[in-house]
Amino acid sequence: MDDPFDATGLATAAQQKEGLGDWGPLPFEEPLSVLAASYRSADLSDIGVHILRSGLVHSLRMRLRAQEWIRRHPEIAEEVIVAPIVVVGMMRSGTTLLQRLLAADNRFHCAYGWEVVEVAPRLDYDWSAGEDPRIAVSERREAISRELAPELFAIHPMYAREPEEEIVFLSDAFLSHVPESGAQVPSYREWIDGQDFAPAYAYLHRMLQFLQWQKRQRGVTAQRWVLKSPAHLGYLDTLRHQFPDLHVVHMHRDTSETIPSGASLNATLHAMHSDEVDRHRVGAQWLQRMGWTNDRAMVARSGWSDEFERCTDIEFSDAVADPIGQVARVYAAIGSTLTSDAESAMRRWLAQRPREPARPSYSTEDFGLSDSEIDQRFADYNSRFRAAATSRRN
Repeated sequence: MDDPFDATGLATAAQQKEGLGDWGPLPFEEPLSVLAASYRSADLSDIGVHILRSGLVHSLRMRLRAQEWIRRHPEIAEEVIVAPIVVVGMMRSGTTLLQRLLAADNRFHCAYGWEVVEVAPRLDYDWSAGEDPRIAVSERREAISRELAPELFAIHPMYAREPEEEIVFLSDAFLSHVPESGAQVPSYREWIDGQDFAPAYAYLHRMLQFLQWQKRQRGVTAQRWVLKSPAHLGYLDTLRHQFPDLHVVHMHRDTSETIPSGASLNATLHAMHSDEVDRHRVGAQWLQRMGWTNDRAMVARSGWSDEFERCTDIEFSDAVADPIGQVARVYAAIGSTLTSDAESAMRRWLAQRPREPARPSYSTEDFGLSDSEIDQRFADYNSRFRAAATSRRN
């Protein structure tokens, strides 16, 4: 293979594997080319090249396959995504807890792990054939991840049958901050900061329509979606433009805990793709990215005249101490009722949820950071959100 990250070669490989050629209406060529070029100049190991190239080809294959389903069933494009609840917050701020509690209510749709791994079934799939074979495929991937990448699974477990975040669909549009979390890609990192993410959010919307249609084929209907990704924080205005009737659940936690945790995940991802990892550089880049992200989130929210109707702020410690009570606040904010059936389902999930393995130990200093440096960078954020949350509890 002469150039594993040749954009034309990547597209050709996906077309050959799927036997399809229609990419659909949404643009992706430029971000794919910029990302591929940045990977080409990254210091990747052989296994890193294989993993990242395979991921790009998989994204392209899913785009082709999804487009063919939509061509065969144009009614997919008529699916309406109504008033999604979107859980945001920095990594390790409790976003997964809130998302999965809300998703326990069968009145809400969510994207399960097996659905985001392979959003489009094979074209010969029979909807009456029983359990979707993608579930077994995803469970095998989960088992392999547990065995071959236990440190990554401990930090960021992905379960086939649990609700999962939809950042995969932004990544599949090649407009996301996923690449910089796992490789040194400065040219892509710099380029992406000036890009309009509207095509990525349009692709997310399209994939939610596709998933909602698939659920309908299985006899599953719901009133609205529960979405979740820390990645949305930097793009709240773009998110709201795509989903004008959304409600944001914004999770908050001490940044001296969330920042080193995120840096730890990124360092683990870098180590999967490169033989040498500069943990201090990873820490500095993560601090910068999260500061950038939170600054943008605060500016976006300040510009919403209906901010406090559109957003529910929840402190991590409150969510851990009283998860059902905090969820009830969300229901009140969206004008809905937390039914006894929904509450029972949530309590069952709390009792039966997967018990995550112990996380690898790390310290803030491992990443060249200090608590005082983190506190200083997020002083405005802490003053605006966490001080208010503390005063509410007192």
